[in-house]
Amino acid sequence: MTTLALGPQWLDPNYLISTFGLIGILVIVFAESGLLIGFFLPGDSLLFTTGLLVAGGEYLTQPLWLVCVLIVIAAIAGDQVGYMFGRKVGPALFRRPNSRFFKQENVEKAHEFFEKYGPRSIVLARFVPIVRTFTPIIAGVSHMHYKTFVIYNVIGGTLWGAGVTLLGYFLGQIEFVKGHIEMILIAIVLISVLPIAFEMLRARKSGGSGSRGKHAANSRQKENGSHSRR
Repeated sequence: MTTLALGPQWLDPNYLISTFGLIGILVIVFAESGLLIGFFLPGDSLLFTTGLLVAGGEYLTQPLWLVCVLIVIAAIAGDQVGYMFGRKVGPALFRRPNSRFFKQENVEKAHEFFEKYGPRSIVLARFVPIVRTFTPIIAGVSHMHYKTFVIYNVIGGTLWGAGVTLLGYFLGQIEFVKGHIEMILIAIVLISVLPIAFEMLRARKSGGSGSRGKHAANSRQKENGSHSRR
C-alpha cells in the first residue's frame, strides 16, 4: 500500500489503519458522523482503504462481515449522538462563534442541505464530506421526528458504511486497482468534494447575479426619481 499524497500524514487512511487498527476506524467513523470536531476526518477514503486492506489481509485480520457491521454501528451511533446534541443545543448552535474547529458556514451549508432534501438529507449527506457531520445535528436542531430520523439514519449508515467498504474490498482484488491505489484514493477524495465545489460555484454565481440585479434595480429607482423631479 502506498500512502495518500493529500494532507498531513496523520490524516492518511493507510497510516491511521496501520497505527490504530479497527478500533481507530470505528472511532473516526463515529466522530465524523456526528461530532462537531470530526468534519475534517477522512471518511470515504478511510472506508475504501479499509475494504482494500481487508481484501489483502494487511493490518486487518477480522472477517469482512464483522468489519462492515461494526462500521455501520459506529456510523449510526455517531449520527444519533449528533441528533441528540442538536436537540439539546438548539438554535444556540447558529450563534456559536467561529473557532479553529468550528465554522458557521459549515452549519449553514448543512442547514441548506437539510432544508432542500428534508428527511432524505440524512441518507444523501452521508456521501458529502463536512455536510455529513453537521446534517444530523441540524436535524436535531429542527426537531425532526425521532422515528423518521432513526429510519433514515439506519439506511444512510448502512449504505455508506458497508457500501464504501465493500466497494474497496471487491475493487481491491482487481490488479489495476492494486497497482494504482494512491491514484484511486485521490480520485475518491476529489469525487467526494465535488458536491461542495459545485455548491460553492452555484452560490457564488447566484450571489453575483443577485448583486447585479440589486444594482440594476437601484439604478432604475434613481432614474425614475430623476424623471419624477423633472
